Amino acid sequence: MEQGRVELSGDQLSLAGVLDYRCGAALRKQGQALIQSSQSAALVIDCTGVEKSSSVGLSLLLGFMRDAQAAGKSVRVQALPHDMRQIAQVTGMSDFFSQN
Repeated sequence: MEQGRVELSGDQLSLAGVLDYRCGAALRKQGQALIQSSQSAALVIDCTGVEKSSSVGLSLLLGFMRDAQAAGKSVRVQALPHDMRQIAQVTGMSDFFSQN
């Protein structure tokens, strides 16, 4: 399993690897900078490449959603992995993540 990473390509912000306490703070800063630099009015946060996630992954998603909103961009989450969906359900946050 590889360490977590975040990348921007066009209107897609991709999260991948293992999202946990070891990479959370760095990914948060990187993702925020990428969102602010994006020229797109609407962003898709794609989680297809996430191998494993703790609650850090949901925290990142919520932070990125706030960043996008602050920058005047709409945002949606795509391909939320099973472990992240389970954490969202347990914490009552499922409604925050619209799936496509």
